[in-house]
Amino acid sequence: MNSSLAKNKPRSRAHPVISTIERVLPNQDLQAFVLFLLILSSILIFWEVGAKSGWFSPLMPSASQTLSDFWGWISDPFYVKGTNDRGIGWHLVTSLRRVAIGFTVGAAIAIPAGVLIGLFPVVSKAVDPFVQILKPVSPLAWLPIGLGLIKDSESTAIFVIAITSLWPTLINTKFGVSNVDPSYIDVTRTLGASKWRTIIKVILPAAAPSIVSGMRISAGIAWLVIVAAEILIGGTGVGYFVWNEWNNLSITSIITAILLIGAIGLIIDRLFGLLQHWVSFGRAI
Repeated sequence: MNSSLAKNKPRSRAHPVISTIERVLPNQDLQAFVLFLLILSSILIFWEVGAKSGWFSPLMPSASQTLSDFWGWISDPFYVKGTNDRGIGWHLVTSLRRVAIGFTVGAAIAIPAGVLIGLFPVVSKAVDPFVQILKPVSPLAWLPIGLGLIKDSESTAIFVIAITSLWPTLINTKFGVSNVDPSYIDVTRTLGASKWRTIIKVILPAAAPSIVSGMRISAGIAWLVIVAAEILIGGTGVGYFVWNEWNNLSITSIITAILLIGAIGLIIDRLFGLLQHWVSFGRAI
């Protein structure tokens, strides 16, 4: 009886519009791309109409003007017309160099410390209060300390990046090491492996997905911090570029910088995502 009712029960049919979309665009990636284009077009149209209709501040440029200036910046990013008149490409290269150095210094501190904390619960409990106190401190709070201790703007920027970006790597490394399957360690002990060899051959490979996940977050924070640091420190860099263009009331240049900052941040995140996928051997984590 139940089976006959189930057979006679009318099947729910998809909406005709949805059926048409799925027929024209059977692939979800294509559907997402078309939806992305529709959203982007809506934003640009609203922006263009709003700017020309006076809905925004007079300082706000139109979308067409912004896109024109954006192309001007990226079509010749490495020009040099003077000490304070350089293409945005030079500023991005300077910022990326600072981020790479600061991030590397932070990771060089965070990974060994995370392994140590993960291996010894007593050390973990002793260090945890320091981590919880220092982790939420704003990068702007570290700037005056860095300038006072180091007395060099370039080194201070690297110091701020390192100290604010190391925490996710430290915490994830600790988590990964402390959650390694105990049976792996028992097998190495049975085979007579030394503590150092166990760490190198067993613990680090097993914890690698968590470590890279922390590095991925830290890299994003490092790229986020550099803008704030360079605004205050000055000289060169994308943060300095943003502040200098604001002083010139060039909103289109600021929007250009924002788009490029976001694009580079996306690339950095995707690269670490590929590394994370590789060290986890394609497993979902």
